[in-house]
Amino acid sequence: MKVEDVMTRNPVTVSAASSVFEAMRLMLDHHVSGLPVVDAGGALVGIVTEGDFMRRVELGTEKKRRRWVEFLTSPGRLAGEYTEAHGLSVRDIMSRDLQTVSPAAPLADAVALMEKHRIKRLPAIANGRLAGIVSRADLMRAFLTRLPVLSGNAITSDTALRERIAAEIEREAWGPSALVHVTVDGGVATLNGVLVDERVRAALRVLAENVVGAGRVRDRLATIEPMTGAVIRASGEHEVA
Repeated sequence: MKVEDVMTRNPVTVSAASSVFEAMRLMLDHHVSGLPVVDAGGALVGIVTEGDFMRRVELGTEKKRRRWVEFLTSPGRLAGEYTEAHGLSVRDIMSRDLQTVSPAAPLADAVALMEKHRIKRLPAIANGRLAGIVSRADLMRAFLTRLPVLSGNAITSDTALRERIAAEIEREAWGPSALVHVTVDGGVATLNGVLVDERVRAALRVLAENVVGAGRVRDRLATIEPMTGAVIRASGEHEVA
């Protein structure tokens, strides 16, 4: 999938000259947590989010420091915080250090940028203009629209299901294919075997659920301490069915 497949086109925008109150009202009216800031030509110049309204003098939430701490803080930083807490225009509070992506970029690239920079939304730029925006909500909507496609390829044979799970375990670098035995009866998968890392248990369950469906996997795995051979978690202690 590409960014253009999931992004919100023609998103609600605001200008840098708009008041902070107008930006707040737009966000509340349209149920969005952030707004791209564009100029008259449609070029992206910034972005304003809910986080930009957290430290406001009107709420009494502006940053306050002890006097001696202020002496140790640079005047530039203090001035910037004052502007953000008291500014009445979007240009005073918006973020200018922006991460953007092309609409034609793979969706995985957009997600990697969002993770790396810890941001919730990513503007998509085409020909120097804002073409759309991809947010975490867009990713969830894309996931939901893909569910019918994925479920349409469902396998019904127990043998086929078992072979599919075994193949998926074999394909994963962490997959303990030699230590885990899979059976499928009536569409319900049972995992038997021994693990040396408890984190693999959850991964195996998720892998199997992606084949047979959530809530249709029985956990019969045991976890042992690799150095001593002591059983940390006995087989069948926690069953998911």
